[in-house]
Amino acid sequence: MKAFLIDVNECSGCYQCQIVCKDEHCGNDWTPYAKPQPEWGHFWGKLNQYERGQVPHVKVNFVFVPCQHCVDAPCISACPVDAIVTRDDGIVWLDPKKCTGCQLCISACPYECIYYNAHLRIAQKCTGCAHLLDRANWNYGPRCADACPHEAIKFGEDSELDLSGTEVLHSEYGLTTRVHYKNLPKRFIAGTVYDPNTEEVIIGATCSLDGDAGNESTITDEFGDFWLEGLAKGTFTLTITDGSKTKTITGDTTEKDLGLGDIALT
Repeated sequence: MKAFLIDVNECSGCYQCQIVCKDEHCGNDWTPYAKPQPEWGHFWGKLNQYERGQVPHVKVNFVFVPCQHCVDAPCISACPVDAIVTRDDGIVWLDPKKCTGCQLCISACPYECIYYNAHLRIAQKCTGCAHLLDRANWNYGPRCADACPHEAIKFGEDSELDLSGTEVLHSEYGLTTRVHYKNLPKRFIAGTVYDPNTEEVIIGATCSLDGDAGNESTITDEFGDFWLEGLAKGTFTLTITDGSKTKTITGDTTEKDLGLGDIALT
């Protein structure tokens, strides 16, 4: 079976994946695989940007989201005219000739990867560039994977890709997909520890975290900064110590990552 492997850490946010998807499908009729993608409003492969934390402790991540090509795709069961099928290679394909434009598949997709083409009155989505995959002389995979300068997007047989340590996007949906992710963003807590008496940052202070968010420990660096990363969503108690000085902070990472800013240790 074919599969995508997307490593978030390797993505630089160049948007080449999103651009080449438009280049391949806007203005091009690949019937019977797909009708032309509209120039506006559709992103069959979309690069989402996430700005996390609070200044000055901020991270920016980019996550590429094509159709997830679910093993038991909810869009397939939602379609009343059997216009969506799983191909022999695992690609979930929407037949533009059979689609009646009822939009039930759009409502059924939790990833919001299916779009309605009002001009053609049909639903459309990522095809995995099946029109290219089926060419005998094409050995480069979908355009998004072929164009990625950092190989953050890989495509091939799932048995030949290194899928160890991968996750599915939004595991809470309970779906098995053929798009596998490495290094999806996890919660972080960060801050800068300083001594208000000397007005200097504190290097080497111990920062220990306990609670539902995780059990982690680190020390402040040469700038007085600490980063506790790879955390879960939940409540926490953060204890910062340096010699006889101690400070305790409680909080919750359920809704967002936390940049705690400057923390005075007295």
